[in-house]
Amino acid sequence: MKSNVIEYFMDLVRIDSESSCEKDMAVKLSADLKDLGIETIIDNANQNFTSNSGNLYGFLPGKIDKPPILFCAHMDTVTPGKGIKPIIKGNKIVSDGTTILGADDKSGIAEIMYALKELKEEGQDIAPVEVLFTVSEETGLQGAKYCDYSLIKSKLGYALDSHKIGSLTIGAPAQNNLKFTIHGKEAHAGVNPEDGVNAIKIAAEAIKDMPSGRIDQETTCNIGTIKGGNATNIVPNEVVIKAEVRSHNHAKLKEICDQMINVMNVKVALHKKNDFQASVDVVCEQAYKNFKLAENSPVVQIAKKAAKNLKLSDYVTIGGGGSDANIFNEKNISTAIAGSGMNEVHTVKEWILVDDLKQGVAWVKEIILEYSRN
Repeated sequence: MKSNVIEYFMDLVRIDSESSCEKDMAVKLSADLKDLGIETIIDNANQNFTSNSGNLYGFLPGKIDKPPILFCAHMDTVTPGKGIKPIIKGNKIVSDGTTILGADDKSGIAEIMYALKELKEEGQDIAPVEVLFTVSEETGLQGAKYCDYSLIKSKLGYALDSHKIGSLTIGAPAQNNLKFTIHGKEAHAGVNPEDGVNAIKIAAEAIKDMPSGRIDQETTCNIGTIKGGNATNIVPNEVVIKAEVRSHNHAKLKEICDQMINVMNVKVALHKKNDFQASVDVVCEQAYKNFKLAENSPVVQIAKKAAKNLKLSDYVTIGGGGSDANIFNEKNISTAIAGSGMNEVHTVKEWILVDDLKQGVAWVKEIILEYSRN
């Protein structure tokens, strides 16, 4: 490992690891963990989805007799994430502007790794620590969903996958994904259009009347993609619409999904030509469940106390996105999402402060020490 977390972080972002291609990252991190005396296992989660690696699990035995504490970050990045060239500009690290930076989530990885490195070098007596570096988080939390949970003994943990150092996200919504496949009828657009049933027109009528955007403070809905049609001279016979609904309230989640499905069914039923009736296939699947941690829960209080010890500005918030923490909480591992300093993620303008990487290491260390001493 490099002599400081800044150089180490920059080494990590230079390793290509877009979703489904995390193997090189897993190999690098496994070797680094072993150098720290940490046992590692790469599980077989990727047998359930497309990736060239499973999740990387590591266990550091502690000298204090307590259950282990879990730290997690994901190894994959969004696109464009190949050939990243990190550049230091003053106190800021950026890419060259042609790719993302990869601070989401390699800042979290670097901070966890360097916290463990420094604790080992300092000879600190700590409780056991588990680390989990997941794959394919950006494509539906796949690594976390199919993780080998028989490995994990922790009952509380932190997913380093957010913004401000010292911040904790203690709640996140559930998400359902919807797919509508509308079946119309092809016809020549210039010769006999009256014989066709235009699937794009049906889609437009349905989308117009569907809920969309922010529904209320707990609920959002987005119609994200629409694909259909083959040529301008053919009445399109198929359209596929993909959408999502998120809510912190399960009843509202179901209500909005039901509304969208009902609107679609009503609009489709209106389109009939002679003996042909338009139809639609609907798939509604749960992507992940919501979670909400109590502010007085140990996982929250330990991290807040650690931040206070370091004089960091600490605050808790409720998030609007999903992360591996949704899955861990579903598996009864009380997990908060901790800030690792990333900014403007999923864009080529992504950046992180040098000072935040250093503070992130200090915060992870202090969380481990605070957990160990209490």
